[in-house]
Amino acid sequence: MATPHIAAAKGQIAERILLPGDPLRAKFIAENWLTDVHQVSQVRNMLAFSGKWKGTPVSVMGTGMGMPSIGIYSWELCQVYNVQKLLRVGSCGAYTDQLNMLDLLLATNSWTDSSFAQAHNGKALSIIAPSPGLTNSIRLQAQKQGVALQEGTVHTSDVFYHGPAFNFRDVFQKHGALAVEMEAFALFYTAQQLGREAGALLTVSDSLVTEEGISTEAREQAFGPMIELALDAICQD
Repeated sequence: MATPHIAAAKGQIAERILLPGDPLRAKFIAENWLTDVHQVSQVRNMLAFSGKWKGTPVSVMGTGMGMPSIGIYSWELCQVYNVQKLLRVGSCGAYTDQLNMLDLLLATNSWTDSSFAQAHNGKALSIIAPSPGLTNSIRLQAQKQGVALQEGTVHTSDVFYHGPAFNFRDVFQKHGALAVEMEAFALFYTAQQLGREAGALLTVSDSLVTEEGISTEAREQAFGPMIELALDAICQD
């Protein structure tokens, strides 16, 4: 049952999956949080693992960077492997001083200036919400664990290195985007098209306001609370 981009056999990928962008972060999550772990795909070095979290089958897979990449993987995971819940876990850059470094941000909408939806089905769309059920599970689990959670719109961008004409403050003021990332819109859109649940839980790793940032090593250590929250939330029925 392999696809051009995923080598897993039928039944090797769980119905619930975490989707970090970095395949090495997927490996890190699998090795440090899941039990009974086995690798199920490594096509293009986009590593995928399956295991259990507190007895519940869960998979974790990298998606690469950007909407085209996560759009491919999420579509194949849903259509071929029957994944039901997809949760992006990643980083974001703050557009406002309302967010501090290492804050957890729950995306409640994704606004984009991309033509992803237009290219997919000919209908322009610039804002989309995640699945309410999964999003509320994250919210309730955070309350249960006493984890501070920020909520708001994110800007899903096709561009990492913007030209001088781009002003992130305009995006914050006009569209209410608290932070920028590169995948959520495509994930939410794909899940909506296929009748699946999707959400995004992000850690603030950079600030466009203060120009702060953290190292890759520090990100791995700091992302622990996000991963545990994500696993508990996605395993809720």
